[in-house]
Amino acid sequence: MKPYALVLLALIVAGTSAAAQSIVGTWQLIGEKTCLESQMTESSTEQELKQSMSSERNSVARVIKFKNNGTGEEGIFTAGSRKGGSMNAFRYRVNGKEILLLDKKSGTILQTLVMDEFSSTALRVHISNKDCETKSFTRIK
Repeated sequence: MKPYALVLLALIVAGTSAAAQSIVGTWQLIGEKTCLESQMTESSTEQELKQSMSSERNSVARVIKFKNNGTGEEGIFTAGSRKGGSMNAFRYRVNGKEILLLDKKSGTILQTLVMDEFSSTALRVHISNKDCETKSFTRIK
């Protein structure tokens, strides 16, 4: 009777882990708000000015990549380049609704990001001690 219970338990665990979404992949930053921006309201003139200034910017993408082995890298990609500039490698671990960014050598927690929203295509996080500062990402790979 016990072997059947173990097989059933293994199937249940396998089914729930397969249904769970994974953070593994490449994510592009599509928006970020600082604490100051989230507390202020903009006038219509300020919004128009902000839109016109952002349309004149060079095409630059900030990308973060989470790999299967608990490592990742983040960097900035400019238009027309296949390789990102200033790529920074890191280690990470997902703990419930938190992404723990770890030191590469010692494994100590350097920063904790809290996932406010997580789906197969969208990720919104904030630093654990600054819930007014958010970053929004969309999955590109």
